[in-house]
Amino acid sequence: MELKVLDIKGKETGKSVSLDDSIFAIEASGHAIYLEVKQYLAAQRQGTHKSKERGEIAGSTRKIKKQKGTGTARAGSIKSPVFRGGGRIFGPKPRNYRFKLNKAQKRLAKRSAISMKAKENNIKVLEDFSFEAPKTKSFTELVSALGLENKKALFVLGDSNKNVYLSSRNLQKAKVVTCSELSSYDIVNANQLVLLESSIEKVQELLSK
Repeated sequence: MELKVLDIKGKETGKSVSLDDSIFAIEASGHAIYLEVKQYLAAQRQGTHKSKERGEIAGSTRKIKKQKGTGTARAGSIKSPVFRGGGRIFGPKPRNYRFKLNKAQKRLAKRSAISMKAKENNIKVLEDFSFEAPKTKSFTELVSALGLENKKALFVLGDSNKNVYLSSRNLQKAKVVTCSELSSYDIVNANQLVLLESSIEKVQELLSK
């Protein structure tokens, strides 16, 4: 599979890159993508939710009425969950939502997500670039030149570039990551995947292991 390389003005440079079919043209595994996206979203949860049970409610512990002869159900505490202001039954407790996923499964998920983007012709290859200083306007002009103003775009860098990252940070529909930070969630969530030239070899190396 070959794609033409574009410059930061969205014009063809005359160069092209060859993409590995074992990564960019496989039969996508929807279940693998589902599992990695589920793991990614689970890891974002703080898990700090907490409600008070009857033993944690502030209040008197005296028996509120006699055991028998009232004609109603027996009750031993005002903090019982059946009363207003009482504790909560089976309420949420702090927990960790993370779960393990095999590395091979995660690589398959990323390859599947990338192959889906390739099949839909939603991958662009951009020549390496950098900004002299962090400037949102510069990145906005780049997005416009590529025709991605109204699309969610994921830019994949070969190496971390502070100025490029800071320039994109204020844009809601643009996200910049390095190869090592790439996730199936980001790929699936983006309408367009933009790979820099220097990232292609590293992406293929990471996903071919």
